[in-house]
Amino acid sequence: MIEIIFQSKEDAVFFQQQLSSYTYNHSVLPLEDQYIVKIENHFEATSELKEIYYQFIMRNKLDRWVLNILATQYFFEDMEEQQQILDIINSVIEGEREELTRFLQGLNLEQCLKNEIDYMFKSEVAFSFDSFVKFRLRSFIKQLKKYIEVSIDEYKMEQEYQMFIHTLRNFLLDRPARLSHLHLLIEDGIITFFNEQFCEMKRAELVRMIDRKLLINHPVYVDSISIAPLLSIAPRTIFLYTEDIEQPLVRTIQNIFEERVQTKSKKSFYDLKKIFPSPVDENCH
Repeated sequence: MIEIIFQSKEDAVFFQQQLSSYTYNHSVLPLEDQYIVKIENHFEATSELKEIYYQFIMRNKLDRWVLNILATQYFFEDMEEQQQILDIINSVIEGEREELTRFLQGLNLEQCLKNEIDYMFKSEVAFSFDSFVKFRLRSFIKQLKKYIEVSIDEYKMEQEYQMFIHTLRNFLLDRPARLSHLHLLIEDGIITFFNEQFCEMKRAELVRMIDRKLLINHPVYVDSISIAPLLSIAPRTIFLYTEDIEQPLVRTIQNIFEERVQTKSKKSFYDLKKIFPSPVDENCH
């Protein structure tokens, strides 16, 4: 028999519901201000019971702990902001944000929790859930705060990026197109501009076309090699040729110019270019 004591009826009921999915004989016994979940356990089922306990914490408690820490220690009280940060944390835990895991080297939130659960189920047949959290999960909560800090930084960067995109979209409003359409080839991380006739636009030509107000008003955000020329030319259509539509530059161009962008393969670029004059043709000067 294993007994787990909960201070919260809600926690006791939720844990009992998870147990109900398995073939455990169990009951909830109210005792003063506590609720005791009694489980008839067999030795061979211990690993399964530990997994249920682990999932109970990760699914039912983790988000609540994060929201409480965000509000009381980092002063994020807006529910929408809290939810966005929480979404980032969960995506990191689920392995969907590999770019953030480099900031969490040496940490493993899930393994830390499993280690503490293993210890508790080996040494105790009756224990308090709230005491377990208070005394055994100190290391876990410390790691969780690091996940929160990394996620807050990412959230702030994403907000700055969205402001950047919004500002540049406003710059485009009512701006006349200097070219009807433009061809962009992104190859090996290098962006090359081509005009309507597939003639390459050299760096000096692009620099001459840049609107100086753009660099003066937004010097930190605007890349003078790619974004500044694009915004200054403001083409009605951008044909963007690449094999990696997820790379940051491609996503930024798509986010700024939205429906003006059409992505195509590099093969499409070279096939179409054959139809047009070569760079030595007078039409390319």
